[in-house]
Amino acid sequence: MKDFKLDNEPKIKTGFQIPENYFEQFSEKVMTKLPNQEQKVISLWDRNKKWIYGAAAVIVLSLAIPLANQLQNTTQEETSEIENYLDYHSSLTSDDIIELLDEEDIAKIEVNNSIDNQTMEDEITENIDIENYITN
Repeated sequence: MKDFKLDNEPKIKTGFQIPENYFEQFSEKVMTKLPNQEQKVISLWDRNKKWIYGAAAVIVLSLAIPLANQLQNTTQEETSEIENYLDYHSSLTSDDIIELLDEEDIAKIEVNNSIDNQTMEDEITENIDIENYITN
């Protein structure tokens, strides 16, 4: 086989030719074809604002729920401690407790036992032993 040397062999033409001064006018042609108005730029903050607010809400809720439960438990424990104290210290009478209550506290405790006339009449007619209750 014969040695093949690229430098010595005749060159084959590609068939493509570039017009004269093509690259000198190329950038001007491209710039004229581009739109004149600028594109709207959206920052990363605006793009991800929903996700950031959502993550912040999840974090706030994850911290607030245990705190609310802890506060609720402490108030229940305080209430039970007060009840236990009142149960085991028999030196306090109901009169002593009533003296310590304000009018607002009494208004909260007060129960409304209003019975309308129709209910009262029905109860009297249905109950045979009503005379025993009235006389005793």
